[in-house]
Amino acid sequence: MEAASLAHGVASPVSQREGMTKNVSLESLQLCERDGKAEDPGVVGMELPVARNIKISNITCDSFKICWEMDPHTTEKITHYFIDLNKKENKNSNKFKHKDVPTKLVAKAVTLPMTVRGHWFLSPRTEYTVAVQIASKQTDGDYAVSEWSDIVEFCTADYSSVHLTQLLQKAEVIAGRMLKFSVFYRNQHEEYFQHCRDVLGSRMMPSVKDNSGSHGSPLSGKLEGIFLSCNTEFNTGQPPQDSPYGRFRFQIPAEVLFTPDTRLYFGDFYCMYTAYHYVILVLAPRGSRGDLYCRDRLPELDVTNNRFLTRVCGEDGRVVFQHAQDVILELIYTEPVQLAQGTVSQISGHQLMSFSTVNAKKDPSCKTCNISVGR
Repeated sequence: MEAASLAHGVASPVSQREGMTKNVSLESLQLCERDGKAEDPGVVGMELPVARNIKISNITCDSFKICWEMDPHTTEKITHYFIDLNKKENKNSNKFKHKDVPTKLVAKAVTLPMTVRGHWFLSPRTEYTVAVQIASKQTDGDYAVSEWSDIVEFCTADYSSVHLTQLLQKAEVIAGRMLKFSVFYRNQHEEYFQHCRDVLGSRMMPSVKDNSGSHGSPLSGKLEGIFLSCNTEFNTGQPPQDSPYGRFRFQIPAEVLFTPDTRLYFGDFYCMYTAYHYVILVLAPRGSRGDLYCRDRLPELDVTNNRFLTRVCGEDGRVVFQHAQDVILELIYTEPVQLAQGTVSQISGHQLMSFSTVNAKKDPSCKTCNISVGR
C-alpha cells in the first residue's frame, strides 16, 4: 500500500527543512506519563512554542517520519520533544501483545523531520493518533513544556515486499515434501453455484479478499480473486471429502488455470492458534489486473522450483503438478472462471466450520509464522 504522505487534519504543508534526518527507535526512547495537564511547575517564566501543522510522512508498517512548524527564534530553548502516540480505538482495531504499553515518548530535540520506529509499538495497517509537546529540561531535572499540539491521525502501511520475503523464508522451512495433485477445487453451498449460473453467466467471479491472515497483508481488502484449494489427502492423493465452506465442490483440471502463462506469487503465511499453518499464493495470468497488482507488492515464485506449488514438464512432455504436504495452501485465482471448464458435485464428508479461515486472525505469539515487525 502506498501510504498517504500527509496526516489527516493538516492545515498547511510544512516548509522544507535542511539538515540530517534522525532515526529514533522507540525501544530507546524514555516513556513518561501524560496526565492531561498542559503545564508543569517548571513552566513558569519559560515560553515555548506550540508545535503546529504536524506532518506525518514516509509511513511504513512500523515507522513514520514526523515534523512540524515552530518559531525558529525559540529553538535554542528546546531540549526535548514529548510525543504522545496512541492507537486509535475502534471495534476492528488490531489486537497485539503490547497494545497496553504507554506510548508517551520523550525524544531529544533533533533536526526535523524525525523518524520514529519500533515494532513493539507500531502495528501495520493500524490507525494512530499523535500529539507533540515541546520541552526544555531545567537544571533541577524538571521540564518546562509547551501546550500540546493539535492531535493528528495516520494509518501505518502494509507489509513491504521485504517483510513478505521474510515470511516466505519462514514458510519454506516447514513446507515439507511435495505431493502430486491434478485438480484445483472450490467448496461452497449449492446456492452459490446456482447464483453463478442464474446471475453471473455460469461464471465464478472474483471478490475482494477478506481480512484473514497477517494484519499487514497487502492482499486483505484489496486483491480480487477466487479462492481455490489443491491440498490432497496423503493416503488417497485426492481432495479431502470434508470442508468448512459447503457440501458442493467445483473441480477443474490444474492445467486449465496453472498454464505456462500464469505467474505465481507468495501472499502470506499464518496460523490461527492451532498447529496448522496456512500459505496464501496468488495465481495471476500474465498481464492481468491481478498480475499488475501483485508484481510490485509480492515476491514472485518460480513455478518450476519453489517449496509450495509447482508446474513441471517432464521428459515425456507430460506436466506434473505438486503441492507442499505440511502447509495448507489457499490459492487466489485473479480472473473469472467458467463453470463449464470443470464440474460441480456434492461431497460426502462433513462441513467442519471450525476449520474455516474466513476473517481469521493470525496468532501474534507464534514464533513459526511471525516476523520482527508489527503483527
